Amino acid sequence: MAEPRIVVCPNCHARNRVPADRLADGGACGKCKSPLFRGEPLELDAASFEAQVGRSEIPVLVDFWAPWCGPCRAMAPAFAAAARELEPEFRLAKLNTEEEQQLAAHYGIRSIPTLILFHHGREVARQSGAMNAAELTRWARQRR
Repeated sequence: MAEPRIVVCPNCHARNRVPADRLADGGACGKCKSPLFRGEPLELDAASFEAQVGRSEIPVLVDFWAPWCGPCRAMAPAFAAAARELEPEFRLAKLNTEEEQQLAAHYGIRSIPTLILFHHGREVARQSGAMNAAELTRWARQRR
């Protein structure tokens, strides 16, 4: 059996130990029984950001965006398609910079959309500007 990974539940934020070779099976949270992966981006706020980014052992790709941003809205379907392609290898999530201004400032978000790839709570890569689904998928896998 492969080394287990900690996967944070997108619903209750409980930590779940999942064997690495079983991640693709999906699985459910041991606490709330919700699916661990939904094949769609997870909407984050400050508390869920800390849980997902800070406590997960799978890479988390966060789209820092705002509702008024045309390129952000244009990239949303591509980001959703990338989530279907990249999960469970990655967790994809969105953080509304209008609602979470302190968090956006903490990470120095100067333009949107900005993508930041986190692994074990640390930023490992950053990209500003919209991308299509194939570019997003390739970019994430190259920087893992």
